[in-house]
Amino acid sequence: MTPLDDLAFFQHIARGGSLTGAARELGLSLSAVSKRLQQLEARLGVSLATRTTRRFTLTAEGERYLSQGTRLLDDLGELESSLRASGDSLTGRLRINATFGFGRRHVAPLISRFAARHPQLEILLDLSGFPAALDDRRYDVQVRVGEPPPARWVARHLLANRRVLCASSDYLETAPALETPEDLARHDCLIVRENDTDYSLWRFEAADDSRQRRSVRVQGRLASNDAEAMTRMALEGHGVLLRSWWDVHESLANGELVELLPRWRGIRADFHLLYHERARDSLRVNRFVTFMTTEMAGRVPPLP
Repeated sequence: MTPLDDLAFFQHIARGGSLTGAARELGLSLSAVSKRLQQLEARLGVSLATRTTRRFTLTAEGERYLSQGTRLLDDLGELESSLRASGDSLTGRLRINATFGFGRRHVAPLISRFAARHPQLEILLDLSGFPAALDDRRYDVQVRVGEPPPARWVARHLLANRRVLCASSDYLETAPALETPEDLARHDCLIVRENDTDYSLWRFEAADDSRQRRSVRVQGRLASNDAEAMTRMALEGHGVLLRSWWDVHESLANGELVELLPRWRGIRADFHLLYHERARDSLRVNRFVTFMTTEMAGRVPPLP
C-alpha cells in the first residue's frame, strides 16, 4: 500500500466515526480494518486514534494526519479531474449536506439535474435534522439557513427567505383576536422543535422597516421535531404556525393558510451555500455552486 492509499483508508475511518462503519463502507471485515489501522500506526510510529467497535476518537496526531492528508487527497483529486475533464464534464466525488425539508424539496431535484449533466461525477447528498458542524470534513458544500459564518468560509446566497406567521381559516373562525405578537399567548401555537434554537421563542420585526423587534414566548399542546408534520397540523386547523416562506408560500397562495399580523413579520432566514476557502479553486465545487444559484431562481416566489 502507498502512503496515499493509507491516507484514503484513514479518511474513510475518520469520516465513518467507527471501525464498524468503516468496515461496512469499505466492504472489509472488522478485524481487517483494525489490523490495517495498527499497521499504519506502526509505520508512522504514532497513535492516530483511540477506538472501540462503536467509537473512534482522533488523537492530536490523528487530527493532523487527517487534516493535512485530506488537503493532499483533495488537491490530487482536483488535479486528476482537471486532466481528465473533457469540455464541461466533471469527475470525482462531491459531498453535500442539507436539512431534510429543504433538501428533499429543492436540493435533491437540482442535484438530479446536475448529475444528469455530469454522469462521471459521484455525488453524496446527506440530509440531516441538524446542520452539520462547519468543520465537518465529510462535506464539500453545506446548504445552511441564517447568517453566513465569518472568515475561512465562502458563502454564496441561494434563496431569500423569512418566517411567516400563518393559520388556516378554520382555526381563525373561533380563535381569539390576534393584533400584536403578544396576543399569541392566547393562541394554540404549533411548535417546531428543530435545530438547537430556542424554538418556543418566536421573533418578529416591524414590516415598516423601522427596525423594531419583538420576541414572544409561545406555547401549545402540539409540537414536533418535523416541520412538515406541523405544517400539516396548521392546514388541519390546529393552531398558529411560524414557518419559512419557501415551505408555506403555495398554501398561502391557494388560501389553505392565511398570513397573520401584517404589521409584523418573522425574521429573515436566507439560505446560503457554504464551502471552505481552501475549496475556492475546486472545479467541482464552483460548477455546483454556480448551477445551484442559477437554477434555484424561480423555484420559490420572491418574498412579498
